[in-house]
Amino acid sequence: MNDPLGTTEVKSELLCGPLHTATLCTRDMDAIRSFYVDGMEMDIVGPIALSEQQLKTQASLWGIPAGISYDYYHLHRPKVPSLIQLRVLHLHQDTAHIHQSYSSRELGPFSLGFPNKDQKRLHKKLVYMGIEVMADMQEGEIPRTDGSTYRYWETIFKGPDFLHCVGIERGDGMPPLSPVDDSNQMGGPGYSAFVTNKSNEELAFYIDVLGLELRADRYWETSPGSALGIDEGVPYRFSLVYAPGSVQNHLLFLDYQDGIFEDTGIAPRIPHQGLAMWTFHCTDLDQVLTRAAGHQIEVVSGPVSYHDPITGEAAYLSLLTPSGFLVEIFQKHDDI
Repeated sequence: MNDPLGTTEVKSELLCGPLHTATLCTRDMDAIRSFYVDGMEMDIVGPIALSEQQLKTQASLWGIPAGISYDYYHLHRPKVPSLIQLRVLHLHQDTAHIHQSYSSRELGPFSLGFPNKDQKRLHKKLVYMGIEVMADMQEGEIPRTDGSTYRYWETIFKGPDFLHCVGIERGDGMPPLSPVDDSNQMGGPGYSAFVTNKSNEELAFYIDVLGLELRADRYWETSPGSALGIDEGVPYRFSLVYAPGSVQNHLLFLDYQDGIFEDTGIAPRIPHQGLAMWTFHCTDLDQVLTRAAGHQIEVVSGPVSYHDPITGEAAYLSLLTPSGFLVEIFQKHDDI
């Protein structure tokens, strides 16, 4: 199939798996329901009751200040359980937004990707619902490893809390970028993106500390009418990070080489509104801690054991990446 994003041979024991859960913080649960449930056709569970001990542990693990409370929700696709889970914290108090606009130059967690098998239908449906888009649906060609090309269709939708949500379909026999539910042709979240001006440092965290692999690392220029909303001809680094052997739930990093970025000054972490944390399963929490110490990575909290409604009973650790983004790591007790 000559897929440039195909799997590579796993040459070592897997330390961390692909992106397991993305945490969203919001004050607008109606917008969350409208976009992800009505629009993207995900299932929602919640609010899920949490014990005082669970709340106390989460506050420590995620660095939540005193006085901040929330309801806990789970968004997912029951027929495709391997996809990225969404943990939604519906805040009871106002907090700052990580992003202040839909500008593609704002630093921090940028998007969630929704691979599907009928992007034209999805585009039409969401536009009819009143969901705004960054630009008209894009259609183009991407090279395979043998030099041939395949078509793709893509729309960047304006999701809640200034998050870019990307609907994308691959044609010409290419599989979706992550599995889809065949009953409705919908998939995702299947990947997540981050805008950084520290790509070398950020990539080193995911590769050297978490044991993920750099699957693709390219330098491109923005094209005319790009859905990114950036002038034509701006060079940028486009890096794709996968868990070894995985074909889904990957990370995408954008680093604009003209050096123009927008910093909102709001730390990309819970309890600020927007995409505020990524969570990964690992097989050796002690090794992650050792690697983190070797790279001067800040530990927020942990290891600590408790039961999370989505990830289950496990030992948990939270870290800050070089860009200050909150990352959670968990190890199931059966793996210890």
